[in-house]
Amino acid sequence: MRKIIEQAWDDLSLLQNNESQQAIRELIAMLNNGQVRVAEPKDDHWQVNEWVKKGVILYFRIQSMEVQQSGIFEFYDKIDLKRGFDNLQVRVVPQATARYGSYLAPGVVMMPSYVNIGAYVGSGTMIDTWATVGSCAQIGENVHLSGGVGIGGVLEPVQAAPVIIEDNCFIGSRAIIVEGAHVKKNAVLGANVVITQSTHIIDVTQNQPIIIKGTVPENAVVIPGSYTKSFSAGDYQVPCALIIGKRKAQTDLKTSLNDALRDFNIAI
Repeated sequence: MRKIIEQAWDDLSLLQNNESQQAIRELIAMLNNGQVRVAEPKDDHWQVNEWVKKGVILYFRIQSMEVQQSGIFEFYDKIDLKRGFDNLQVRVVPQATARYGSYLAPGVVMMPSYVNIGAYVGSGTMIDTWATVGSCAQIGENVHLSGGVGIGGVLEPVQAAPVIIEDNCFIGSRAIIVEGAHVKKNAVLGANVVITQSTHIIDVTQNQPIIIKGTVPENAVVIPGSYTKSFSAGDYQVPCALIIGKRKAQTDLKTSLNDALRDFNIAI
């Protein structure tokens, strides 16, 4: 399957062949069932499976626009909606929508929210109201994506890593995580935190600040902040994220965001 998809990627004329189309559709079915992933943990790092992303992109090329009906609602798109949630043991509240080709593990709860093709959502995760999980994003087990959270998607370039949220993370309301940013296990992000590849994530728990980018460490408790940056026109405040402490070992992994931040006297 990988060989056929790689060949079709290099020579788009092969998309006319039944063999290529069948391989692509089989791949999307495997993504839909969680048999393959766009990215997966391997040893001490995450491996991006570029050929899978290529298959998702090619799927759009071989699909035709079609009208889809859901009760009184009408859609016009190339990708079907995901179905059979009762058999999947996934709770889906109206008007939640997941696209075919995304994987939702048993025990996932979708409030009115959206999950795009290629995304992977682990067991026990709550996708709260108006939260969005972008294409190919990887969400771990027992994660809480609070109301209005925006998890960015990525298809191209194919070598780009998707957003990764590891197990037991709590992402506060209206937080935004994009550009392949990586949030490691047990992290807590406060409301309105924005994490991109260029965001300064500043650990302020020591005598001197430590700046990292693109990755939120395990157990980190993070709130929005700002720092002063000089421009030609003067000095201005630029948004950043502040690591103010670590989630305590004795804290229940399913604790609320307020409980996690209360240890640090942070009102939210």
